[in-house]
Amino acid sequence: MRSLLIALAATAAIALPARADEVTVAITAIVEHPALDAARDGIKDALAAAGYKEGENLKFIYESAQGNPATAAQIARQFAGEAPNVIIVPISTPSAQAVVSSTRDIPVVFTAVSDPLGAQLVKDMEKPGGNVTGLSDMSPVAEHVALIKEILPNAKSIGYLYNSGEANSVSLLAALKTEAEKAGLTVVESAATKSAEVQGAARALVGRADAIYVPTDNTIISALEGAVAVAEESKLPLFTADTDSVSRGSIAALGFNYYDVGKQTGEVVVRVLKGENPGDIAVKVAAGSDLVINKGAAAKMGVTLPESVLGRATRVIE
Repeated sequence: MRSLLIALAATAAIALPARADEVTVAITAIVEHPALDAARDGIKDALAAAGYKEGENLKFIYESAQGNPATAAQIARQFAGEAPNVIIVPISTPSAQAVVSSTRDIPVVFTAVSDPLGAQLVKDMEKPGGNVTGLSDMSPVAEHVALIKEILPNAKSIGYLYNSGEANSVSLLAALKTEAEKAGLTVVESAATKSAEVQGAARALVGRADAIYVPTDNTIISALEGAVAVAEESKLPLFTADTDSVSRGSIAALGFNYYDVGKQTGEVVVRVLKGENPGDIAVKVAAGSDLVINKGAAAKMGVTLPESVLGRATRVIE
């Protein structure tokens, strides 16, 4: 899957060309998976709705780093070399870090970044300054813990499956520990630093946790099927923060529709294209929260879903 990073050329100090002239939106993502693809598509559609159309006045570039940080840095440098008349839109924390490190002049509008402050992309959410702004997809972790407890009232521990090298996942771990403690749950960590390690890391939670929780971690989500196989075999309920992963085998997720996140990001890109300085645009948390349930996955993992959960679901997968 291709990633969701948009690089728009034009330095903050130089006005973008007239709309009749072609501008470049360069998108890059750390890895391909459905949520990041959906964000990319939302960005493109928001640009089209505002009159920026590929083949007319827009050059649209997309590159995936295929999970490799070194490749992400190379893509960022390549996009920065497209200046002037380009805006870079990185999707995901690793891609955003690579892009922000590569340029101090070209406008950057990041998206799908859980903790922009912790990732050191900006110093202030309201007044980011410089050439950078974007959207955060910080997960509603307290609501995730409450959902898991509602579905599994006897649970005492949550297994956290993540890549310890992803800054967003480390930030989310801290949030999870805080919320889990309030709910009387302990957190058991299991890390995978690359997609090939995901199944083994999931297996390491068997017998040590009452459920598996996968955050918006690009490494884990890109290889989610490996974790799902372990969960089904071991009857270990698996939950995700990413709603697009429910159709791939998790029991439930409460989170963003990433196509909508992409559209919201595209609207910020349009503001920059029309002359606003990215550093003057506040970084916002994306709006919207869907509850998606997979009844088939629940059955395979030995879970009976409460009617209270099914009744308020945005979407139910049979």
